[in-house]
This record gives sequence, C-alpha cells and structure tokens, in this order.
Amino acid sequence: MKIRSAAPILPVIPVIAVTLVTFLVFALGFTATACGKKTPPLARPTPPPPTASSPPSRPPAPPEPVVEPTIVPPEPVPSDTISSASLDDLNRNSPLKPAFFDYDSADLEAPARAALTENAMVLKRYSSWTVTIEGHCDERGTAEYNLALGERRAVAARTYLMSLGISADRLRTVSYGKEFPFDPGHDDAAYAKNRRAHFVINAK
Repeated sequence: MKIRSAAPILPVIPVIAVTLVTFLVFALGFTATACGKKTPPLARPTPPPPTASSPPSRPPAPPEPVVEPTIVPPEPVPSDTISSASLDDLNRNSPLKPAFFDYDSADLEAPARAALTENAMVLKRYSSWTVTIEGHCDERGTAEYNLALGERRAVAARTYLMSLGISADRLRTVSYGKEFPFDPGHDDAAYAKNRRAHFVINAK
C-alpha cells in the first residue's frame, strides 16, 4: 500500500500573506477616511447686539470764582467853612442872597423868589441861625415914604421864607429906607442895587 505524501504547505503561505495585505490596506484606508473627516467647529454663543451707548456724561463745571466786592473808600467830607466861620466873616461873604425889587414896589418877582428859596435851604441846613431882614430903598422919595416901603419889602421876604418852612422866631425885620445905600451912585444901576431885602446873620 502506497502512502500519499502530504500536500505541499508552501502554497498556503502566499494566500495568508495576500489576505493580511488586503486587510492592512483596508484598515489603512478606513483610518485615512476617518482622519480625513474634519470635526465640525463648536458653535459659539452669538454675542448680544451692541446697545446704543449713552454719551459719556460731562464732568461737573467748576464753580464760578467768587467776585469779591470792590470796597470804595468814602469820599472825604469837605470841611464846612460856613459853620466854622465867624459872624463877621459870614456877613462879609454871606451865603444868604439879597432879594431885589422893582421901583416903588414890594412885590417879589421871580428872581427875588429864587434867591429866597436858596436862602431857605441854607437856613434849614443851619437851623440854629437867626437873621435880620433889612428893607432898603433907593434915594428917590421922602425918608418917611422909603422907611415904610423898606418895611414892606422886609416883611414880604420874611413871609415868603415862612411859607418855605422857616420858623418866624428866627426872622426879624427892620427898615432903613434910603439911609444906607449899598451903591452911592445916582443912576439906575445904583438904584437897582439899593432896592433890596438884605440878610444879616445875628447868631449861629
């Protein structure tokens, strides 16, 4: 009886090798395919829409500088030469003006009233003064007539001052008629100066 020899083993090895190669190729291809797929990026949260930002607030304005009031020194009070003057000086340069009259008249015209108004202001300022109002006339006419006319002129001036608020007890009157002319001339200019109510300050 013949014994069969075993089938040759060598031809099986190439088949296994081919199978392994095929498997490796397939595995590598699968790995390459798997690696080739990109991982999708993670979804990031959408930022909120920008809100309208309010304009930056301005810094507070600096306080206004305090203006210090300018101190104006008081004006120096002028020395009152009238109150310090003697009676002789006052009557020599009298602040009281004479009131002049028309010929043969004791009526107070506008210039005479203006002079007496100024005199009333002076007498109100120097309220301790007492005065004498002298009535004078020009040289025309008799002495008796001019004495009476001078008296009427002095009284008219006194009455007007009293109407402006000067007390009667501060005002006395006297008439000199034509006895003491202020201008010794004998013309109309001299006569006009002599027809007057003249003021003499008696006491301060």
